[in-house]
Amino acid sequence: MLKPLPREFYLRDTTEVAKDLLGKVIARKYKNTFLTGKIVEVEAYIGSHDPACHAFNKTKGRCEVMYLIGGTAYVYFVYGNHYCFNVVTGKEGEGNAVLIRAVEPLKGLKFIKSVRGRDKSIYDLTNGPGKFCEAFQINLRDNGKDLVNDKSFFISLNNLPGYSKQVIMQSVRIGINKGKEFPYRFFILNNPFVSKHKLNETAVKI
Repeated sequence: MLKPLPREFYLRDTTEVAKDLLGKVIARKYKNTFLTGKIVEVEAYIGSHDPACHAFNKTKGRCEVMYLIGGTAYVYFVYGNHYCFNVVTGKEGEGNAVLIRAVEPLKGLKFIKSVRGRDKSIYDLTNGPGKFCEAFQINLRDNGKDLVNDKSFFISLNNLPGYSKQVIMQSVRIGINKGKEFPYRFFILNNPFVSKHKLNETAVKI
């Protein structure tokens, strides 16, 4: 049975949370549909020193949610056409989060195909942050939700049948102009649902 990760999971170092989120299951009840997916790719953003982080030198505007306690959902609209879902990490007031970049669909595939396009390859349904949010119908209504206490939207330990050990890879992040030098992107080696990118070839095993 899936149940939300405890608060303590999120109150740690952001990069450690990011790595530990890989393999976990995100669960989402949308209307009468229950969706689940294994997290396979993430990026860490740290407000104290990271210019790519929305909370870097800022405390107002959309980044205010990032200053809430770890385990809070941070959702924002980007490029005028898609949403990105992040999990706030650390203690209240720190301004850190982990972007969920890609998931492997587990439950609700029929629904996911209906909203993403039935003709798409299964590997192209959720292999990017915008694709994932569209597939799971995540939007600004979810911004600020408490993933620890919300029974219809949370992240769980992966206790599903068939779960196996995974090799984690590390690289710099995708599609940013500032903070490009920080190796804050993590993904599961050889998982076909990870974003297709040339950085995958230069990533290192950790």
